[in-house]
Amino acid sequence: MTAGQGRDGCAVVVRSRRDGYAVLRERREPGESVQGTALRAVQRATGIVGADVWAVDLSGPWAVLAVDVPDTVRVGPRPAGEPPDDPVARVRAIPWATVAFRPLTRADLADVVTWQAQPYVARWWQDEARDLAAAERHYGPALDGEDPTRLWVLELNGRSVGMLQDYRVGDHPEYALLTAKPDAVGFDYLIGDPSWVGRGIGTRMLWCYLRDMVCPHYPAVTELFAAPDHRNAGSLRVLDKLGFDRGLWFDEPQPDGRVDTVVGCTLDVPSILGGPGPG
Repeated sequence: MTAGQGRDGCAVVVRSRRDGYAVLRERREPGESVQGTALRAVQRATGIVGADVWAVDLSGPWAVLAVDVPDTVRVGPRPAGEPPDDPVARVRAIPWATVAFRPLTRADLADVVTWQAQPYVARWWQDEARDLAAAERHYGPALDGEDPTRLWVLELNGRSVGMLQDYRVGDHPEYALLTAKPDAVGFDYLIGDPSWVGRGIGTRMLWCYLRDMVCPHYPAVTELFAAPDHRNAGSLRVLDKLGFDRGLWFDEPQPDGRVDTVVGCTLDVPSILGGPGPG
């Protein structure tokens, strides 16, 4: 655990459509994960066991998380004297949404082409899916089980809006050599619907994906790894808010002969989600 990442404890914003907002503050116990502290705070205050808490910003000494509760759960009054950097203000700006994931199929490739054509995506994803033929060449082996990479569609409120993929870094020897992280699980992500971009939903989406889809599939994983381009400030900031540590920069050769400079970012699963694996 480095500076930040909920070193001191968690501020959990409880959000109710009926009662509004309340803030629960809980100090971390020795050896306790960030998620464990947040779950303990919610259970103590509401009686909900295993609540669906999600990350808002874990980069500070107090990790900010949130949980949406049903109307049957009473949300108490907000405490007086909240600091100027009020965690409620951060959560209030994030839209209510149902987050879900499903396996990507060939029927989704047309959407993938559309998503990757968005200017804010195309800058970083290059030519993986410039058209249906390219998408088939790039993603077909994984869809056929010839490549162990797992492909997913992100659904928000029941609509397909983006894609994600995860893989064992060690299954890709050249990448494992570049990253020096052969035992980590790597992942990539995009939100292709511009109506959801810049609204704070990316952090929640990735938290749920890593917690619910990635860690259960790789139960012994202790490190998660992503490597955005060093110029991709938005993606790097999302990873900061999830509790990732920025590591070494390295050059990654691309199929078209370019070399991109990327930033290796690592999440310590036991200290953030609990583990190995979630919990």
